[in-house]
Amino acid sequence: MRTRIGTAPRAQDPKPGKRRAPAAKVSLPPATGSAGIAAHLRRAIADAVYEYGDKLPAEREIARSFGASRTTVREALRQLEDRNFVKRKPGSGTFVVHGAGRDREIADITSPHELMDVRIAVEPHIIRLALIHGTARDIQAMSDALAELEKVGADREHFSRWDARFHMAIANATHNPLMVWIYQQINEVRGHRQWSRVKDKVLTPGRIAAYNAGHRALFEALQARDADTAIELLNEHLAEARRDLLGAQST
Repeated sequence: MRTRIGTAPRAQDPKPGKRRAPAAKVSLPPATGSAGIAAHLRRAIADAVYEYGDKLPAEREIARSFGASRTTVREALRQLEDRNFVKRKPGSGTFVVHGAGRDREIADITSPHELMDVRIAVEPHIIRLALIHGTARDIQAMSDALAELEKVGADREHFSRWDARFHMAIANATHNPLMVWIYQQINEVRGHRQWSRVKDKVLTPGRIAAYNAGHRALFEALQARDADTAIELLNEHLAEARRDLLGAQST
């Protein structure tokens, strides 16, 4: 799980009108210049550590976390603003604008059948790119998400959250901003409220265990850099998910 700059893992939002208590500080390895800081923040936004509408930490806090000057941080934020990840508001701070409402409109009108068509078309190529460009850090991110998946038991919400993060970690390993954005849209649809009824039918303890066995096998193939096996396992995993989703819709 990725951690917000200068904070412990994110707690549940407080009730309206109540301020969240300050969280404990964590240390981060130094980034390389403004581009490195921008890349770290971009990855955090892509992983939903910071979500649409969230306010980023103050420049001085980011600078302290990365051991950088405020000038370097300011340039990193400018780069993110130029790519429409954040919006800086003088006197108020820097806010995440990536993943705005238009993406949610797509989620409203996309069916399970259409979602699975897109996943089957896109995800094998994500595997290929991830194996070409992925680093040891990317493999570790997949491993961390898988570890959480294997602890979920029968908790459907926990499974859904970490399932999305596991597949997002694979997409992040492509290091292709457009591919990462495309997979964010897939996860936007997968997390939409219209899926709650379907998830309740599909995600039984037995199905969760079966999906996680598939996740473990896929991860091991990725770790071994075995593209053919990884793609074969992914296709089996998606075919299984497709059957379950469409079956749940018909009942």
